[in-house]
This record gives sequence, structure tokens and C-alpha cells, in this order.
Amino acid sequence: MSSTELPSVPPTSVLPKAASVRVAEGERLRSVRLPGVTLTVRSRPATRAGLQPALYVHGLGGSSQNWSALMAQLDGVVESEAVDLPGFGDSPPPDDGNYSITAHARAVIRHLDASGRGPVHLFGNSLGGAVSTRVAAVRPDLVRTLTLVSPALPELRVQRTAVPTGLLGMPGVAALFTRFTREWTAEQRVRGVMALCYGDPGRVTPEAFGYAVEELERRLRLPYFWDAMTRSARGLVNAYTLGGQHGLWRQAERVLAPTLLVYGGRDQLVGFRMAQRAARTFRDSRLLTLPNAGHVAMMEYPETVATAFRELLEETAERGERGPRPESGAEPDTGARPEADTGATHAARTGVRPDTDIGSRPDTDTRSGPDAGPDVGPDAGPDSGSGTGPGSGAFSERAGGSAGSGS
Repeated sequence: MSSTELPSVPPTSVLPKAASVRVAEGERLRSVRLPGVTLTVRSRPATRAGLQPALYVHGLGGSSQNWSALMAQLDGVVESEAVDLPGFGDSPPPDDGNYSITAHARAVIRHLDASGRGPVHLFGNSLGGAVSTRVAAVRPDLVRTLTLVSPALPELRVQRTAVPTGLLGMPGVAALFTRFTREWTAEQRVRGVMALCYGDPGRVTPEAFGYAVEELERRLRLPYFWDAMTRSARGLVNAYTLGGQHGLWRQAERVLAPTLLVYGGRDQLVGFRMAQRAARTFRDSRLLTLPNAGHVAMMEYPETVATAFRELLEETAERGERGPRPESGAEPDTGARPEADTGATHAARTGVRPDTDIGSRPDTDTRSGPDAGPDVGPDAGPDSGSGTGPGSGAFSERAGGSAGSGS
């Protein structure tokens, strides 16, 4: 066989073993073999019996480590698991090389079906937000609530700071970028990613920065690192072009689960202006805005996001006792009412036009290889933790509802 006939990525059975992935205190890692993919799953043992399950899905360039801080905050609230999507974190590439949004969503669905943990409280950030939206739309039976942090949903006017990430999916760009940055150290690369993803990179502790550098060095040694990045980026871009029932905004309209939307005012990858459109589109949504947060609010302000999620649980539990909340055509209240400490108000909205086509029809976007579109332009989330604390300046809005308690 000539060199031109060799596959670009070797079979997973012969891939070199990279350095060990960091496992924080209280976490466990396991490998789950599913049809066509092998997923690494990060979990925290339940602190008590009877907790409902939660599943977390990271963004482009990220991994399950992106959720470690939030998972720790939710100990005793839910039983947490976070997946490394195929080709990211410690998960090997998918057998068919398909990195489309649909393929990532299929991997999440297969894991939930195989584990029998559904319905779960599903969390997604950036690319993972697009993936989670699709999962919730096509398999409502698997999703109890949906929490989206800066979800990568299509934007007509993309921010200039997000353009380079989208261009990563274009043929030849990754190779050009690799040559251009050949002399960059892992520390320089991590600083660049954090400057792009964090509202205030100064919140990252030296220890967390060191962990992020170690993780990037590990990933750069993987022969499929850039292939996973570029094909997932291309998959996201392709997903942006889909229309009809498979368009991400159309699927957002179909989501039945109560939804918490979290947007950062300093997000350079997902436009902050998209928060209001998302609040109008998801039929049962609450909007939490963090003016000082960037693209990874669950890493920058895990306590604030955890508080908002606990309030979502309390509200849905109360609603379960009272019965479904009647729908209203109210638009989100654009005047956020200040509350104690953080000036947060919670916004929920209902009354989006019901979509009669909400079945679990499989998605037909099964393109793979070079034509598989990226499912996340704005998902270059770092794997580091960060400092936390109050003062995030959170705002949320509720349409026709009462103000909730901020963190």
C-alpha cells in the first residue's frame, strides 16, 4: 500500500497512549464502548440516594473537565456525569470519522440509551449547547431539563472575534495555522484560548492555568487532535446552513423541557444579543445573563450558574405539584429587576407556538469526512478551572413571572 492510501488517522486500536488525563478529587473516569464510538465519561459519585441524573456536554476544543467546577457545586443536587465527545478529551475518534453535530448528538443519545439514566438534566456549552438542543428536540424522552451556556446556535451577523474559529473548518486553514504557530509554546496557546473564552482571564488561578497547559500538551501529542478540531468546526458551520426541520433554531422551538439559558456579556464567540432571541425561541425558558462572564460561564461563575439551576429544579418541582403552567404569549421583560448582592432577576417564558412535529424522528444530516460541518464555531473552551465567587453582576428576566433569588 502506498503512502497516499494510508488513512489520515490510524485505527483507535493502534493510537499511542498519551499522558494521563487529570481527575479531580471526588471524580472518576471510565470508558464506555458504544456502536461506532468509545466515550470517556467523568462522574461524581452520588452523595445520597435518589438523586436525579445529569449529563454535561462540552464545547469545541473542550472536554468533560470544563464541567468539573459546576459538577462539584451540584453535589447533593444531581448525580453528575460529563462526556468527552468523540475525538476530544480522552475519547478516541469516532469509527467513521463523522464529527457533525448530528453525529455528536447521536453519540450522546447512544450513551443515554445504553446507560438507562434518562431522562436527565442535560447541560451543554457552545458546541455542546447545539448538540444538546438537537438531543432535546429529537429525543424529548431523554431530557428532564435543559441548561445551555452560550449555545452555538446560528447567527446571521457573527462577531469578528468568532470568525477565526469558524475558518478553522475550511480546508487547509488548520495546516496553515499549525505552520504559523509552530513556535508557540503551550503556555502561549492556553493564554490565547483563555483570552478568547473568559470574560476576565485574571480569574484563572495559577494552579488551574498549569493544569490547562498540561492538558493541551497531552492533546497536541495526539495524531487526531487537529482533525477532530477542524472537522467539528466544519460540522458546526454546516449545521448553521441547515434549514427546515433540521435547522437548529427550528429544533429549539421543538424543545419541550424547561430550559435555563446562560449568556455572558463579554462572550467573544457567541453574540450576547442572541440571548433575547433564544429566550423567545425555547418555549419554556429562563434567561440568566452574566455581564462580566465570557464564553464559559460555568467555569467562571459556577456558584451563580448552580444557583440558577437549583432554582430551575425548585420551580419545575412546584409546577409538577400544581400541574403545567398555562401558556401565555408574553414576551420577555427587558427591564431586569435588581435583587440582592448580584442584581439578578430570573426570567422564564412560555407560550411559544406549539410545534406539532415533536417526535423522535432521527436527523438526516449524516455527512462525514471533509464535508461534515462543524457543530461549534465558538467552542474553543479551555479545560482549566477558574476562580469563583460572587459579584458576577447576574441579570435574568422572567416573562410574566416573579423574580427569583440571585446568587
